[in-house]
Amino acid sequence: MPDAETLPGLSSHEAAARLASEGPNVLASGEARTFGRIVLDVVREPMLALLLVAGAIYLALGDLHEALLLVAFACLSILITAVQETRTERAVAALRDLTSPRALVIRDGERIRIAGSEVVRGDVVVLQEGDRVPADGWIARSSALLVDESLLTGESVPVRKTATDIEPTAAECRPGGEDLPFAWSGSLVVRGTGLCIVTATGSKSAIGAIGNALATIETEAPRLRQETRRLVYLFAAIGIGVSALAVMLYGLLRGSWLEAALAGIALGMSMLPEEFPVVLTIFLAMGAMRMSRIKVLARRAAAIETLGSASVLCTDKTGTLTQNRMRIERLWLPDGRTVARDELAERGLEGEFHLLAELGILASAERPVDPMELAFHELGRELGDARGREDIRGRQRNGWTLRHHYPLDPALLAMSQVWGGAPDGEQIVATKGAPEAIAELCALAPEDRAAMKQAVDAMAEGGLRVLGVAEARWKATDLPESHRAFAFAFRGLVGLADPLRPSVPDAVRQCREAGIRVVMITGDYPQTARAIARHAGIDATEVLTGADMEPLGDEALAKRLASVGVCARIMPEQKLRLVEAFKAQGAIVAMTGDGVNDAPSLKAAHIGIAMGGRGTDVAREAASIVLLDDDFGSIVAGVRMGRRIYDNLRKAMAFIVAVHVPIAGVALLPLLTGLPLLLGPVHIAFIEMIIDPVCSLAFEAETDERDVMKRPPRSPDAALFSRSLIGWSLVQGLMVLAVTALWIVIAARGGAGDGTIRATAFFALVFGIAALILVNRRFSPSFAHAMRRPNPALALVLGAVAAILGAAQLVPAVTRLFQFGAVGPERLTMIATGAVAMLIVLERLKRAWGERLAG
Repeated sequence: MPDAETLPGLSSHEAAARLASEGPNVLASGEARTFGRIVLDVVREPMLALLLVAGAIYLALGDLHEALLLVAFACLSILITAVQETRTERAVAALRDLTSPRALVIRDGERIRIAGSEVVRGDVVVLQEGDRVPADGWIARSSALLVDESLLTGESVPVRKTATDIEPTAAECRPGGEDLPFAWSGSLVVRGTGLCIVTATGSKSAIGAIGNALATIETEAPRLRQETRRLVYLFAAIGIGVSALAVMLYGLLRGSWLEAALAGIALGMSMLPEEFPVVLTIFLAMGAMRMSRIKVLARRAAAIETLGSASVLCTDKTGTLTQNRMRIERLWLPDGRTVARDELAERGLEGEFHLLAELGILASAERPVDPMELAFHELGRELGDARGREDIRGRQRNGWTLRHHYPLDPALLAMSQVWGGAPDGEQIVATKGAPEAIAELCALAPEDRAAMKQAVDAMAEGGLRVLGVAEARWKATDLPESHRAFAFAFRGLVGLADPLRPSVPDAVRQCREAGIRVVMITGDYPQTARAIARHAGIDATEVLTGADMEPLGDEALAKRLASVGVCARIMPEQKLRLVEAFKAQGAIVAMTGDGVNDAPSLKAAHIGIAMGGRGTDVAREAASIVLLDDDFGSIVAGVRMGRRIYDNLRKAMAFIVAVHVPIAGVALLPLLTGLPLLLGPVHIAFIEMIIDPVCSLAFEAETDERDVMKRPPRSPDAALFSRSLIGWSLVQGLMVLAVTALWIVIAARGGAGDGTIRATAFFALVFGIAALILVNRRFSPSFAHAMRRPNPALALVLGAVAAILGAAQLVPAVTRLFQFGAVGPERLTMIATGAVAMLIVLERLKRAWGERLAG
């Protein structure tokens, strides 16, 4: 442990004064919103108000079932919004917990353990292996100190820390760099010890700045909800206007204001678009449930649909494209022989390759934490078991003991371990480290150094991190103070890499086919990033570094990004700027990440995608989608699901508009023709009971279109309800209205009674609605193809409709409720035949709209 005598730390009085003046070492938390306040804000939303008004109408009409259903949907909306409103608070709370561990500090010359929240500026913090750094500060004493800063950088390899006698400059205060004398709040001590003098606590620390950014970044409202709200306003305004006009005309022309009121209510109900918000809620909730089955959690259901429209996918490298662990990929011997990881399973480790791997293990900790040391042990386990031979770590199990450890020295980037236990008393010294340090220890000749450098450069070009390995023998009992005193023999180089996830290349290919541009954003070096990008299938022709970004203005950066596929050596605050630059181009941006440093960019992106397995709580709370299996390939499944939801939502919307046209027309027909009131509130309510499950269940269950992953992302300005779709809906609705009106006229001229005319109108409408369901199942004009696609929900709905229609003719109580007269088999057959003919005509007409419907 570094000597603490020269660093007595603060006095208790000084610490208390600073705690009182500067505040505790926690993130500031705003005033929490109560559930009642959230409910009050949600009730003011127009869509929810419309749901409640519709429920009140149904309740006034005595339809308790429909009223309760709408109230249930309203409660669901309240719950969803409440979750959304508390996301930022939870993210900041997660940061607050992370930055407030217990801390060992020196005060009044003594070491005391205090709560992390009580650490103040100027405190001397004792850092030991396994500790979480409680605050930002510079390193005053260090002994082989190695710190994992992946929380801030996203990179899995720990970095060395050096000590300094004076507070470092701003250039030396950045996370992720080797041999820098600064430690960051929230990072983890992997090895060694040190003394850290605190310079920033709470919201003034780097992690606190991220928390402040999270609190100020506004999550964009889902575009679907905005569009649906506009549609609701439009249809509600039209419906109210037409209903009021119908009441006035009916009352003035016929003199019966009671019938006028009933006709107005029926017409208003027929045009009231309460299905729109219901359908949106159901589709997104069902989509979230389907996504959860493939290990994708949608924290905001609307983000699934937005993911389907993503045009740029910004992905970090470590742990997202790669497996977030180091693995030995290549062994190189001084005579130039190499063996790749893929060859080891067949060839095994023989001779000098076996010795090279064994020395690497002997130079590593027995219970390693460092990712590179874990990689050596993993190789030993895998190859020992695969060849059915003794584990190549067997030396440690057969009486060999670790006698001494020479830690990493900033002046010589190598570490050595001395093992004893041989019968003749000989000790083996295994060392590993930076190739140039190993070359120095082994006193390599210039030509041997040149050969080593050539091999190192070749491995680095392939994205590998390279370590040199050497060994020495020692027979004396006493060990030297420095491992420089040993006569080392160079044994070779080891290339390590964070391996690519197996699913990544195919997932990137599918993204490319779907018109989604994949951009890697990483804090790693350009060489490593370019190599990983090439293996993943990402365009690595042009690489933008963080240093390149600094002098660029926002407009110049946006132009530069048009041709960039890889961004390397990117700092946390630069990730947020990159996301904003892509958004400024008009792109729909999806951003993946797992660290605290990713949280602001995850929240700022249209779709933030966090890793569930290894991701931090902060990243998960800031994101809208969480990959529970950390599999990049799941993103493609999310894109497919998002596009499917959007397609099916448009089909449902087209059906809703189409079906309301004949309903409103039949409700208005008596006013124009003098016929008796054909559709009363009870009939409209029943038809709505058909429409609701069809939209909510049948259309939602439709599988994706054949070209769903072959078409480019839709434009951000593309309307949910395009002109072509509106035109198609009106054509369908007017055709059903025309056919229904034809049967009504035939029945009236044939001398049928009011009950029979009403029943004829009702049956014609229901058969027409059934035809519209089948027509709108697919955008493609292949009816046969649509019918071959299974949809149990649709079969269930159509079966229930048929049963109720039968009851309307055969059960007297139902007949009286609907005020129906008898409709003979001949008339029913004619109505059914007319619906089939209409279905055929609409399928033919669908070809005229072509791809515009799917667009």
